[in-house]
Amino acid sequence: MSNATKSIAVAGAVAAALAASLSAPAHAQAKEKCFGVSLAGQNDCAAGPGTTCAGSSVVDYQGNAWTLVDAGTCADIELPAMADGSERMGSLEALDRDLPA
Repeated sequence: MSNATKSIAVAGAVAAALAASLSAPAHAQAKEKCFGVSLAGQNDCAAGPGTTCAGSSVVDYQGNAWTLVDAGTCADIELPAMADGSERMGSLEALDRDLPA
């Protein structure tokens, strides 16, 4: 392998590594916390007082537990209606509904 070929291979590897590292933050920015949409034990983090973190929610659609979703989709997630028939929606802020007793 000639020196020119080796240089091209190294430059290509460096360019690929840079492209991969630059695309990761963009992906992270495309997500947002959506409260009240996860099933019990399937939240990503922050399930309110007395809980630890991921997987610690104990009630389906627990209002103070969040899951990462694609940015701009939180309010569009289809959820079953609440027991009183009112609509249940996700929120970008913690909710006071569906909290454990």
